[in-house]
Amino acid sequence: MYFFLSMLAVTDLGLSASTLPTMLSIFTFNVREVHIDACIAQLYFIHTFSLMESAVLLAMAFDRFVAIHQPLRYNSILTHATVARIGLGFAVRSVLMVMPTPILLRRLQFCFPNILSHSFCLHQDVMKLSCSDRRINSIYGLFVVISTMGLDSMLIVLSYVMIIKTVLSIASKEERLKALNTCVSHICAVLTFYIPMIGISMIHRFGKHASPLIHVFMAIVYVLVPPVMNPVVYSVKTKQIRQRIIQKLQRQNTMDKS
Repeated sequence: MYFFLSMLAVTDLGLSASTLPTMLSIFTFNVREVHIDACIAQLYFIHTFSLMESAVLLAMAFDRFVAIHQPLRYNSILTHATVARIGLGFAVRSVLMVMPTPILLRRLQFCFPNILSHSFCLHQDVMKLSCSDRRINSIYGLFVVISTMGLDSMLIVLSYVMIIKTVLSIASKEERLKALNTCVSHICAVLTFYIPMIGISMIHRFGKHASPLIHVFMAIVYVLVPPVMNPVVYSVKTKQIRQRIIQKLQRQNTMDKS
């Protein structure tokens, strides 16, 4: 579990760092322009880390399923080598799936005014600025979302269906609640990630008359809320992490008093 938490922390850090260059230049130096190459590079990293986060959440759902369904075989199933292969496989998948996106965007012609809806670059946002045929970009973008995040979310739901089925077979009510409690942090992380992602996708594809402020708000929630909330959720709900934080604070208070 802690290896997957480390992967989640790295992807959250990468997703946040991907948005910083343009956000800092806008809010700190009042820069109002971004070069197309820099914009494409930024959206590549944003979408790559987004796919990686979706994959890590799927891996964590599988981790919870194994822990509840096969607790005695957990360490033999999810060995360090297996976890490393899972992480590497999902990282490669994310990189390869997003790789055609910059190539498809570079073939487009952009017309003025080139005004982005957000303080950072997203594929749907940049694609809409084109005055040439962008059907291939739209189709490929939809294919990537369905084949990665769509599939990941379906497998996460399937994992929890199997988890609930296993939990219901446990005789003790106390043990059932204990087993479900181990999944609360992951469920919060899944909802925090997928709800804004679904919202921003729906607005870009179907909300043509939506207010620009809604576009900005949903995009900020999409890239900033998961990295901020995940450490808080897992720190509060994971006993070992919570105890280490409390011990650290107590040690710091003791040093301050001395």
